[in-house]
Amino acid sequence: MIDTVPASTKRTAVITGGNRGLGAAAAKSLLAAGHNVVAIYIGRVDDAHNFKKETGIDVYKCDVSHFSECKEVFGAIEKKYGAIDILVNNAGITRDSFMHKMELAQWEAVITTNLNSQFNTTRQVINGMRDRKWGRIINISSINGRKGQFGQTNYSAAKAGILGFTMALAQENANKGITVNAICPGYILTEMTQAMAPEILESIRTQIPMGRLGQPHEIGDMIAYLCSDSAAFITGAKFDVNGGQWMG
Repeated sequence: MIDTVPASTKRTAVITGGNRGLGAAAAKSLLAAGHNVVAIYIGRVDDAHNFKKETGIDVYKCDVSHFSECKEVFGAIEKKYGAIDILVNNAGITRDSFMHKMELAQWEAVITTNLNSQFNTTRQVINGMRDRKWGRIINISSINGRKGQFGQTNYSAAKAGILGFTMALAQENANKGITVNAICPGYILTEMTQAMAPEILESIRTQIPMGRLGQPHEIGDMIAYLCSDSAAFITGAKFDVNGGQWMG
């Protein structure tokens, strides 16, 4: 069950990549918990506005790989909704290739979007959280940031970097009432995994001891819990949510 908050402690949450997949699940779970929720998106404008229409969750377009754009958009969100108390860094891309064939552009695109964005977004909210002595930052890493993945040196490096970012930031802000945690999802039943060839998806399923892929709400509800007051003593932690596929 989602830990709902009383109206007097309703927070404003921003989720990057928040209108699809795991981001959408996080947005819906935080909304169900009673928070104001804003979803940031970059592409597929029609999908973003349909998401807003279906859920009532506001959407803002922002390329999180650009610091100046984040500064402008986060400023606009604060002007409309007030202080941002919760940040879910979920936005990410893949540009898969073997290292011996990888182009510099493939490396830079993934590192910039998946890792540098952590700085670009967090820098916009961290001072306010420190001033108010309350904040929740959830960074979405990956099972492949924990164990690596064939053909994903760029993605695995970025997702592993998120874990270091999480632990350092948690230490810097623990005495300010701010918690910083990372979730490392395994294979979750999203639009991206559903687009895989059936035989590949089945081969992945057989590697998961639970015998199934995860459901998006299983990530979303964990995010909502980590953003609650009940999770106030949890910080700098890495949560593997993968059905037992990786136990590192």
